[in-house]
Amino acid sequence: MSQHDLVIRSGSVIDGTGRKAFTADVGIRGGVVAEVGKISGTGRREVDADGALVTPGFVDIHTHYDGQATWSNRMSPSSHHGVTTVVMGNCGVGFAPVRPTDHELLIELMEGVEDIPGVALSEGLSWDWESFPDYLDFLSKRQFDMDIGAQLPHAALRVYVMGQRGADREPATAEDVAEMHRLTEQAIRAGALGFTSSRTLNHRSVRGEPTPTLQAEYDELVGMACALQNAGRGVMEMISDFDDLDTEFELLESMVRSAGRPMSISLAQGIGDQGWRKVLGKIESASNAGLVMRGQVAPRPIGILLGLTTTLSPFTTRPSFTELAQLPLAERVAALGDPERKARILSESTGHGFMRLFRLMDEGRKIWLMIDPPNYEPDPKDSLYAQAIARGQDPWSFVYDALLQNQGKAMLYTPFANYAEDNLDCCRDMILHKDTVMGLGDGGAHVGTICDASFITSLLTHWGRDRTRGEGIDLPTLIKCQARDTARAVDLTDRGTLEVGMRADVNVIDFDNLRVRLPEIVNDLPAGGARLQQRADGYQMTIVNGEPTYIDGQATDALPGRLVRKSDPTKPSSA
Repeated sequence: MSQHDLVIRSGSVIDGTGRKAFTADVGIRGGVVAEVGKISGTGRREVDADGALVTPGFVDIHTHYDGQATWSNRMSPSSHHGVTTVVMGNCGVGFAPVRPTDHELLIELMEGVEDIPGVALSEGLSWDWESFPDYLDFLSKRQFDMDIGAQLPHAALRVYVMGQRGADREPATAEDVAEMHRLTEQAIRAGALGFTSSRTLNHRSVRGEPTPTLQAEYDELVGMACALQNAGRGVMEMISDFDDLDTEFELLESMVRSAGRPMSISLAQGIGDQGWRKVLGKIESASNAGLVMRGQVAPRPIGILLGLTTTLSPFTTRPSFTELAQLPLAERVAALGDPERKARILSESTGHGFMRLFRLMDEGRKIWLMIDPPNYEPDPKDSLYAQAIARGQDPWSFVYDALLQNQGKAMLYTPFANYAEDNLDCCRDMILHKDTVMGLGDGGAHVGTICDASFITSLLTHWGRDRTRGEGIDLPTLIKCQARDTARAVDLTDRGTLEVGMRADVNVIDFDNLRVRLPEIVNDLPAGGARLQQRADGYQMTIVNGEPTYIDGQATDALPGRLVRKSDPTKPSSA
């Protein structure tokens, strides 16, 4: 008679605690880790992991699967990168609570902020809910390839309570604040992992309107923070421009003091400045004073993918380019190959709305051709500008020709954060800081411009094995960062390490062959919508709640993932 449901034999175990790798078997029974060490008993299923890494499943705390989770069982691209738990509802945007009259408003906001096609959302969302508890109840009936946690989005809540006044960013009245407090506490008690808000001008609806939460005042934000104190649980996630760093940070500190609960804050290096160090310094001071505040950081540049199949290209808004936008790809490539059209496009001016991104490309100095496998720490000498100058060609003409490679499927990459100094030293500093946590991957969002759900694989391969332009980071630290630390950051204490009694969320990884593949466009959204997909090689098996969900990158029939509700102050439970 078998002793375990599953035994993973002779793997090099990196258990997520930060300890060095050790050779051991891992026994799983009833969806939890039952034994780690030399296991003499047998399993109903046995996996030979000799030569492979055995790690906890990864926890990604910054995703936007709020819509996808309502129509799909699979949270890809995250599921291709060893992720076994995701947390959605970030940046203050989501789809509950919502009144029937505001469906379109929330769609337009999500489309603008997170680049998810409105037609796909309109087709895919069933809107079988109104309150946030209703939304959780809807999700609790569904099955997934990983566990899903949801957070209450401030923008949806504000519009629900205030109607058009909320969308127009009018100040909340005392009655508005009281109602937002009540609904926040209700959502947390129903199982929301926390609440999120945005205070950045970068977040706008598809109509160009700033997010409803941009100018929310002290009483409103602290009122919602106090709801977490009343509930005795929950976390907060915030993003801000920090135009007035001292004043803004005092507000965030007040929220943490009032809630007595943790907060994470989006943190990245801007273009040409070191402002992130000042913000991180504030976070460190607050942490040293006893406030649980963390910078949420990325392991590589945050950048835009450009091409003929993606949302944007370097020539977006130029009339002779955009007039071809509706043509099939092959016809567009043929038309763009016409020398007269090329000359006309290159002579036209970039539209005002695209000018900021165009300037970030810096005449092509900040544009690289995506190669296989992708290089997310590219050398300036490999930029399209440098290649053009070396060949005696005009840089923009060279960029234009690069777009037409691979029958028009070529993708170009321009980083807009974490690459001001043409290297990733800032990311290393952020990853290793005591007051940061991994995040910002935005799985499920930016479907035509960014594919950063692959951050997790890049974290392991680039920093743990491949980096040549500076120091790396040891694997036990990296695994701890993306498993235990991320789980604890959202108060999920039952996962993130391979220890007896913990959830059996596990990865078996062929680390020598682990790599991120090139992004590609797939048409699998509702209404045939297109999105970027990015897979990985090297994940031999991903296990969720004791059941293999992916084997050698291929999905199994198992869907053991469920909605995770933080319904008790001491332990999480799945609905």
